[in-house]
Amino acid sequence: MLSVFDQGPPAPCPAPFNLAAHVLQHAKAQPDKTALEVISAADAEKWSYARLEAAVRGTAAGLLAQGLTPGDRLILRLGNTIDFPLAYLGAIAAGLVPTPTSSQLTEREVARIFEIVKPAAVLHDPKVATAPHERTIPLKSLQSMRALPPAPYAMGDPNRLAYIIFTSGTSGIPRAVAHAHRAIWARLMMMEGWYGLTAQDRLLHAGAFNWTYTLGTGLMDPWTQGATALIPEAGVDISDLPALLDSHQATIFAAAPGVYRKMLKSGTRFSLPTLRHGLTAGEKLSATLAEAWEGATGTGLYEAYGMSECSTFISSSPAAPVPADALGRPQTGRRVAILGADGPVELGKEGVIAVHRDDPGLMLEYLGAPEETQARMNGDWFLTGDQGVMTKDRRIHYLGRADDMMNAGGYRVSPLEVEAALATCPGVEQIGVTDIEVKEDTRIIAAFYTGPTPLSQDTLAQFADTRLARYKQPRAYIYLDDLPTGANGKLLRRALKDHVKGQLK
Repeated sequence: MLSVFDQGPPAPCPAPFNLAAHVLQHAKAQPDKTALEVISAADAEKWSYARLEAAVRGTAAGLLAQGLTPGDRLILRLGNTIDFPLAYLGAIAAGLVPTPTSSQLTEREVARIFEIVKPAAVLHDPKVATAPHERTIPLKSLQSMRALPPAPYAMGDPNRLAYIIFTSGTSGIPRAVAHAHRAIWARLMMMEGWYGLTAQDRLLHAGAFNWTYTLGTGLMDPWTQGATALIPEAGVDISDLPALLDSHQATIFAAAPGVYRKMLKSGTRFSLPTLRHGLTAGEKLSATLAEAWEGATGTGLYEAYGMSECSTFISSSPAAPVPADALGRPQTGRRVAILGADGPVELGKEGVIAVHRDDPGLMLEYLGAPEETQARMNGDWFLTGDQGVMTKDRRIHYLGRADDMMNAGGYRVSPLEVEAALATCPGVEQIGVTDIEVKEDTRIIAAFYTGPTPLSQDTLAQFADTRLARYKQPRAYIYLDDLPTGANGKLLRRALKDHVKGQLK
């Protein structure tokens, strides 16, 4: 048998359609229900569904009043506050195309994004670095829009462009991933296939407002189901999360594996009587971490696999758990295969994890890069670039990345991007970057370089700080006489790891 999971195409997305209208569909039926609580140890700022929708549609009206027109692209340079999702959904409600970006990006990185996206305007919090643009809408103006009379939702073709997000490409150049309004429709397959999420749930996501993982799993998906989202306010420490989960009666917890690891460092057992289970994504969940969490809380952890180009489509769930050594199973409605050079491989054989081109969660394209878009396709299948194996019961096991992409705290980072940023540092002749496991379940980015003499760690770190977002910066710099290369002189990036075995802790 072949490594294919295909139960036919998923239910078609309705038309006309608007992503924001879909997310806020419950506002009319339950206007007074709490949609969001921004929580801290001392207090909680509550947003009802009615208040949330009014702010989103008021923002939509304000953006249109600025002279922006449907189809115009916006860059969000906003911080870890409620302003971020309100601006994001407000733009989409108006038919505009937002591009959420990490607040950690430097001016140089933002300028590069401007070149690719060509935004009509930038929404800017003065606390966040940005690049010059002829049309910048300041945060105070954006906030004042919430009180405006609501704009109608811009309904239309579900396949039209809705938003753009950035991912590090294998070429080393960050790629703009263009998604359609229908992408939110695909996430319905995650509700049972991963979350076990119902309207009665209170889902606490540990991430920042301006992280796409939080935006989807922590906010839009609970709102789509009519549930309550709980987000810690900026500055809340990871050590405070167990108490917040308890005091705010969270029923589901979502975080990157690194957050779970830090919470478990104390070695104590947590009393979380309302918690049903935890969710994790962003990097492979280890069996050790899953067992430790269950031991500390009495609840399970359920993992999901996806990427910037497609919403999570392989997962474990409360209804269909899998052993911790497996990623999970394809969600009902998904079409997934393990491909070799000649198409789907036999069950039990290694290949590239692929998702069908008709998946509603799959991107439209890499903006401005048609050749790279086409290169990711193999017939009707989109190639993830990750290796896997499918078993007879359709469990999928992850075998690693087919390329050298790194994983830094749940962020996918291209080593080529980091290398390009550091190659111009005075005193550096050659450089190679990879991620290193410094202890079980913990990986860091490490840079290996050659030059006349070793440079100080501070010199290299300061240079990186002006050119790379914090999560892209190496945590270790290793001087070598020569970098490992193959017969053709090409850098053997994976061989770099051999130079640090037992050295980094």
